[in-house]
Amino acid sequence: MSRTVAIIQARTGSSRLPGKVLLALLGAPMLAHVVERTSRARLVDEVVVATTQLAADDAIAVLAKDAGWALVRGSETDLLDRYVAAARAHAADVVVRITSDCPLIDPELVDDVVRVLATTGADYASNTLEPRTYPRGLDVEAITRAALELASAEDTNPTWREHATPYIYRHPERFRLARVASPEDTSGHRWCVDTLEDFELVHRIYDELGNDRFGWREALMVVRAHPEWADLNRDVIQKSVLPG
Repeated sequence: MSRTVAIIQARTGSSRLPGKVLLALLGAPMLAHVVERTSRARLVDEVVVATTQLAADDAIAVLAKDAGWALVRGSETDLLDRYVAAARAHAADVVVRITSDCPLIDPELVDDVVRVLATTGADYASNTLEPRTYPRGLDVEAITRAALELASAEDTNPTWREHATPYIYRHPERFRLARVASPEDTSGHRWCVDTLEDFELVHRIYDELGNDRFGWREALMVVRAHPEWADLNRDVIQKSVLPG
């Protein structure tokens, strides 16, 4: 029987907002919300936090130990290697990639992407393949362990390895890709946390809803009820994977 493991990459060394994963939402670290929300996905068998071996990330290791989370530590810059190490350590047949700067991650979307991977026979399924239709910050990638291992063996581009999956989705002739789309295009919303402005928006959504058990559609209703909130992070430029 196939074993699906969600691996959440997390570190404290963000260039634009250091320590962001430990910032509090409703009294709990942002990373805790990401872990708990991902854990509610019905098609995920285990959730693992993958951080670096740097001393600066000892705080994440302590948090994981105190909370009882599975933890793997690996390379700071070779994220692909870190994912492969976590997949091997936890016997994953399918890996779900989640980033720790997405505190609005929706377990139903996680299940949707995992289901598409399984039903289409794809090597890689995601709701981030262009054209995007979901808000940035609901990003889910599901990858077969075999595809991840092959990418790790073949990818010689340090920039791509730093972002884990570009080798896969930039080689559609090698890997079978499946795009997961929403009936409504809401991609103009930015719900990931890369800057203080991003965090302020997410903080307001959490405070308005008063819990972390809401789905992405409830968050959408809140931000539509407060259209002025979009101005908080409207000018934030998303970092992109460099070509090459």
